Amino acid sequence: MDLFRQLLFAGFSCVILGIAWFYLDDIVLISVLICLLPLITLWAFPICFVFILFSYFRLHEAFPILIPYRIPELLAIASLIGLSWKLWITPQAIYWHRLHSLLIFFSAWVSICIIFSTNRDLAFTRYTDVFIKILIMTFAISWLPTVGSQLQRTPFYLAICGGVISCITIYNRVNEIGLIEGTRVTISRDIGSILGDPNDLALILQIPLCFTFIYMFVGSFWWRLLSTAMSLLLISATLLTQSRGGMLSLIACTFMVIMVRSRYRFILLSSAISLFILLLFTTGLGDRLTKSDEENALGESAMGRIHAWGAAWRMAINNPLTGVGLNNFYNNYYRYSDFWDGKNHAVHSMWFEVLSETGFVGLFIFIYLLYAAILQSYRLAQQLQDTALHPLAQGIWIGFIALSVGGTFLTHAFTWPLYILLGLLTALERITKNQEILYDSSIKKNTEP
Repeated sequence: MDLFRQLLFAGFSCVILGIAWFYLDDIVLISVLICLLPLITLWAFPICFVFILFSYFRLHEAFPILIPYRIPELLAIASLIGLSWKLWITPQAIYWHRLHSLLIFFSAWVSICIIFSTNRDLAFTRYTDVFIKILIMTFAISWLPTVGSQLQRTPFYLAICGGVISCITIYNRVNEIGLIEGTRVTISRDIGSILGDPNDLALILQIPLCFTFIYMFVGSFWWRLLSTAMSLLLISATLLTQSRGGMLSLIACTFMVIMVRSRYRFILLSSAISLFILLLFTTGLGDRLTKSDEENALGESAMGRIHAWGAAWRMAINNPLTGVGLNNFYNNYYRYSDFWDGKNHAVHSMWFEVLSETGFVGLFIFIYLLYAAILQSYRLAQQLQDTALHPLAQGIWIGFIALSVGGTFLTHAFTWPLYILLGLLTALERITKNQEILYDSSIKKNTEP
């Protein structure tokens, strides 16, 4: 590295550390960060992925004792330093994919919609606090991995974190902690955690479930046994949330895995349907699905969704190009809903969320982005057959499908799940294309992460 680059990097590092000091206001933590700087640049992708695990699974909220240590903030700063160093030293690592272009188009349109939103402060806060971080980390996942073995281990970490959250969910149900509507399980609802919403909790469990389902059929006996145990934990926790969207996503994931991984499809499908029916009524979800009002046959929650979707449609009709703006559906519900019960409601649909907040243009870009991602992940899974990375590619493909189906009842267009899969997909394609990882001797032929 020449002198100019050294000086520029030193200046950039000082700026990053100054920002960290301003936000964290803890000289001890900053000193530790400086001492660990060489390791940060060396382990850029693991640090980045640990940050994503904390942000996605909200581990610091599931274990409130971790909150004072501000682990996500420290990991975010370390991830930015590692990404900047990686791109500065090896700019050839920047691999631009067509999906990146679509993602940038969608992000640009979301930015434009903020200008015309009904509440700019609300939209801009959500944009800077959540969406920008997700966008940056999507590119970090795409560019930071250097070998296929790094990606090969990601399903294992996702499964472990998903298993931990599932255990807490089951524990809360057994001990009746944080229940809403009498039976629906939540985590850390008392501190305002995202996990305090049973629909969001169910959504968080879907990505690890897609991978554990796949790995039930590959690898050694002990790895298949571990994957089976994790799958049962994740299924149980999802059902305990009694989330319709989580149930849809679970069914889609199960169906796809059985169709692509098993020779005994009819037997497994029949067994899976019987097991689901049994679990439905033992966990209480069956009562919720069949619950009806005196005036109509649809349950209160289902009818509430229909009213919310109607409000989303009217928002799009009145603002066809830009919608009402990011994170503005909730505040506009009263103005556009044909039914008012005294409080605003969430949209509870990924598709109507994008439609109402970014208009028809945003919905078209989003659907095309998702379609391109599903198509590309399927092609990559076909290309990687008989390789160690084939289960990972299949898990990504099934994950996109499961989340698309579950998105009918779940609100996750501007949250982590889809973007994690998008980052993994582009990273996997970059590595297999540029470094011919299919024949890399550093990757063992077994399929265990």
